[in-house]
Amino acid sequence: MTIAVAGLLVGAYTAGVAVGQPMLARAADRWRQPPVMLAAVTTSTVGFAVTAASTALPVTLASAALAGLGAPPFEACLRALWRDIVGEQLLHTAYTLDVTVQELIFVAGPLVTLTAVAGFGVRGGLVTTALLQLAGTLWFASTPAVRRWRGEVAPRHWAGPLRSGSMRLLLATTALVGAGVGSIAVAVTGYAEQVGARSWSGWLLAAQAGGALVGGLLYARFRPVGARRGLSGITALLGLAYLPLLLTPAPPTMLFLMAIAGLALPAFLTAVFVFVDSVAPPGTAAESFAWVATAFLVGSASGAALNGVILDANRIATAGFALAPASIALATGVTAALRPRNE
Repeated sequence: MTIAVAGLLVGAYTAGVAVGQPMLARAADRWRQPPVMLAAVTTSTVGFAVTAASTALPVTLASAALAGLGAPPFEACLRALWRDIVGEQLLHTAYTLDVTVQELIFVAGPLVTLTAVAGFGVRGGLVTTALLQLAGTLWFASTPAVRRWRGEVAPRHWAGPLRSGSMRLLLATTALVGAGVGSIAVAVTGYAEQVGARSWSGWLLAAQAGGALVGGLLYARFRPVGARRGLSGITALLGLAYLPLLLTPAPPTMLFLMAIAGLALPAFLTAVFVFVDSVAPPGTAAESFAWVATAFLVGSASGAALNGVILDANRIATAGFALAPASIALATGVTAALRPRNE
């Protein structure tokens, strides 16, 4: 499999996820989580199986999109549960720890994938991914909290949470921040090539993930301020944290700056989740969180693609790090228009 084909498959899978998550979450809001999760993982597993077995590119692309379309909406469903599990007082902390623990996925996931591919080949890696997803879904869907949860009974609207103007602005903010964060992976690759050691890219991204892990744990110890004021301030702080990367210093210093850049991301995402609670229309809890995840995913992919064009046109590494603070500055401006119901 060539890198170009791999990129097409990742793109097809990502497009499937972006489309499928809000649809599946809307179904969970209406019909409970376990049946939706089980139907989704069945669809996704079939998609992975066909992708692993097929040698025809059109079939492989379609099956990769199917695998993404059926990817169980774990993030949305879990975040819809937190209020019932921990109550209002610990809700902020639960959201923060949720985001923080996800950083471990970015550390363990690539290691598991590399091990599976090394031992069983590319197809073995796909099968391993499908089996882990299936096992996780069965475990999640069988837990008492998931089985007990019921969506709020409310009038249904075809636009779901998107009928809320504040929700649309929140998604725009999330997409812009996602673009900034997604651009950094490409910028780091360009920087590593400029300093003559591609291996630095992995260490730099790990430093960013480590910074996010530490930042999330620290943020969990403090009670956030009101949703609107907190979101605006944290978004601005996140953008400022990316500015020192424009200096593109020697790799050891760059490791430190990448860790600093990662510190505020869990706080931003926590503020977004808290804000969702204040602007999402009744009966759209899971779908609202799914739209946030989709906005961040689409923004991240767009930011990475745009930064690739920027670096192709300008080989100076500094140019690659300019998109993140610029995009997040725009996001900060959007937050000024947000008005949660409870403030």
